[in-house]
Amino acid sequence: MLRAAGVGVGDEVVVPAFGNVEVAEAVTLAGALPVFADIHPSTYCLDASAVEAAVTPRTAAVVVVHRFGRPADMRRLLEVGQRHGLLVLQEGESEAPYDEVAQRRERACYLDGKLRGVRTPDGGDGHTYQQYVVRVPGNGRPDRDAFARALRGKGVDCRVPVKTPVHRLPEFRRCVSLPETERAADETLALPVDASLTKRDMQRVVAACNALGGLLQPAF
Repeated sequence: MLRAAGVGVGDEVVVPAFGNVEVAEAVTLAGALPVFADIHPSTYCLDASAVEAAVTPRTAAVVVVHRFGRPADMRRLLEVGQRHGLLVLQEGESEAPYDEVAQRRERACYLDGKLRGVRTPDGGDGHTYQQYVVRVPGNGRPDRDAFARALRGKGVDCRVPVKTPVHRLPEFRRCVSLPETERAADETLALPVDASLTKRDMQRVVAACNALGGLLQPAF
């Protein structure tokens, strides 16, 4: 899509660092330079203000990646694109059947009301909960990892959604300030909300999290 739009050598393309490396790789393959912008802390997608701050005379495009089933704020991002004459591309996630999405939302709603000691996701409009991502703030330490290990020890299938932001990888290392990206990479944890989970499974997730969550409150 970038090549078809004429994006190539000498151009810059604004992309997120929070997520998979494939988007930055695609920009490089087109001959352009990926420029990383910060994310919004609620959506985990590109923040429109951060995108605008990253725009230079060489910027040709923005690639927006919708994350975890929570869509980006496309209205604001498109407005930025229009102001600066940029191509705005979207990379979505695979769509699940309506019944499956409804069941994931039901399980997410249950977790929203029961979890303690972690920050639950901002559902927002249209969230399909491809992943149910919470924040484990800790006490100034990477407590998220200890929290995840303890949950797995209790039989809860959880995972770190983004282990290393793209701007930290050797081939894309940049000296750039992305505080929300860094914080999300250190704090986020995906809990199970699969449609196959029973009520007892969900109760087990809540019990395991709440037994730990109270020990991991953020420092004040």
